[in-house]
Amino acid sequence: MLAALFLLFLLAVGFSILQAIAHRHSTLREVLGLPKRPTSVREWTLGAAVGWGCVVLAVLPMTLTGKLDVQLWMQPRAIWLLLLNLLTLGIAALAEEVAFRGYPFRRLIEAIGPVAATIGMSILFGLGHALNPGATWTGVFVTMLAGLLFSVAWLRTHGLWLSWGLHFAWNASIGVLFGLPISGISDFASVVQTRAFGPLWLTGGSYGPEGAAFTVVVLLIGVGVLIPITRDYAWNYTHKPIVAGGYAIEVQPPPAHVAMEQEAKSAPASSLVQILPVTPQTRSVGEEPKL
Repeated sequence: MLAALFLLFLLAVGFSILQAIAHRHSTLREVLGLPKRPTSVREWTLGAAVGWGCVVLAVLPMTLTGKLDVQLWMQPRAIWLLLLNLLTLGIAALAEEVAFRGYPFRRLIEAIGPVAATIGMSILFGLGHALNPGATWTGVFVTMLAGLLFSVAWLRTHGLWLSWGLHFAWNASIGVLFGLPISGISDFASVVQTRAFGPLWLTGGSYGPEGAAFTVVVLLIGVGVLIPITRDYAWNYTHKPIVAGGYAIEVQPPPAHVAMEQEAKSAPASSLVQILPVTPQTRSVGEEPKL
């Protein structure tokens, strides 16, 4: 946890210095990609729900085919480790999102466009996990697709709230909820400790679900689900406001119209004339009204 906090601190300081060098004045929240908005909590929660759902879909075939050996450790120390691991994963997920989908990602979009920036940053994100324990080229490719999913989350909201929640739930569901390795790292299993048996295309082996070819399908489904459920956020936060162009033009009224207005202002006020009805307004009881 301390290492994740220190990494986040270094990223914040470094990106703030780069922002100052570029003469762009902004708050630390904006530099990190965490803008203050009324929907931030809902975005984070929505991302967490999508991340949890993707992991459940990836682990479900292993559960149904009996490929998982689950052990429970219910000692008090396990509960403490669970809380500590959740906090560590939350900070680490934020640090990774700031590093790969924060300030560098936004500047890269300005330089080469969103499509090329997304592909390039996803490749870097996958290669950054190539040295993890048990890493394979399949695992690296799946991690690249995970980076694509996180990048789409930023592109749909222009903030890290959604991708942070998604990234945290993805890691926490794999490592804490199911007790499986997270990109080859098994240090986060506490209460639930699980070993997977079976083909690598389904279980991912020692690298975890991120090393399974089946997870490719899961991540593509996640991208397909993420786009429609973020339609409102994309409309509110990614579309630039329409600014009227051209120059303001004031057309002067014609001289005849000005003369008529002045004449109307100088003319004396006319008196009211009451027009009396032609027919009498009263009649006797038995008299028929005249048409």
